[in-house]
Amino acid sequence: MLQQTTVEAVKPYFLGFIHKWPTILDLAAASQDDVMRAWAGLGYYSRARNLKKCADIVAENFDGHFPADLAQLKSLPGIGDYTAAAIASIAFDMPVAVVDGNVERVITRLYALSTPLPAAKPDIRRLMQALTPDKRSGDFAQAMMDLGATICTPRRPACVICPLNDNCEALKTTDPEFFPVKAPKKRKPVRMGAAFVAISGNGEVYLRGRAQTGLLGGMTEVPTTEWTSRADGETGIDAAPFEAEWTSSGAITHIFTHFELRLTIYKAQNVQKLASNDGWWISVENLDNEALPTVMKKAIAAAIPDAFEKRRKEA
Repeated sequence: MLQQTTVEAVKPYFLGFIHKWPTILDLAAASQDDVMRAWAGLGYYSRARNLKKCADIVAENFDGHFPADLAQLKSLPGIGDYTAAAIASIAFDMPVAVVDGNVERVITRLYALSTPLPAAKPDIRRLMQALTPDKRSGDFAQAMMDLGATICTPRRPACVICPLNDNCEALKTTDPEFFPVKAPKKRKPVRMGAAFVAISGNGEVYLRGRAQTGLLGGMTEVPTTEWTSRADGETGIDAAPFEAEWTSSGAITHIFTHFELRLTIYKAQNVQKLASNDGWWISVENLDNEALPTVMKKAIAAAIPDAFEKRRKEA
């Protein structure tokens, strides 16, 4: 959960997860739909799908226990170099370099590495590996991550109280805030589309499931067009999924990792509930129980401004 998400955002999700599924076997026994619903709002939904796949494999092939082997850990869905190293080091005390964003910042400042990220990653891992002790490597890894999170921060690092300040090349020679050096960001391309919020006479919203693969795979959505980079793409009423009195409800913008999405929102009220094999109707009060990603919540809120008001008040 903490990959590409802040601790504060993760806390309620993590507590909810371990309450529902306290063991890997419990998670393996859960349905993917339930897992996706519990994950809704955290973003990067491939993480949730891989989490479920990983639980299934660990339960079936490893008797419910993560393997104490770096190569086997990397073979599991959703576990790359960083996560495998973290598990190996923290859970099994293996002397493996653990490198997250915080550690990258500490190492680049400690050695004043001028190579821009991501090209500097191999050097950072090599230097971190040289520092990692044979014993209590997990404690060392967590200490380095905490150092970056609390003292060696991106802005205004507390260098005066840093335990590594005597050895920090960036502090000796320049401004630590110059590090890590990052390559110039490329401008994100823009994609466009339309989303359609249909509301029945008794206040139910029409939803459908997205394909299991691809962006937001397995999540729930209101009907949308394809998302295209073409200015003349399907963004109008003519692209509606069925006939109704569609009216404009403005537009929303949502930023994904690799592109910016702009959706024109349309809504139709008092829609006759149609029989459908790929969708279902749900009351506005129960929308929070659906696996709606943030972009779909934005689309619904544009058409029904108070759709998620109750949850915000409770939070």
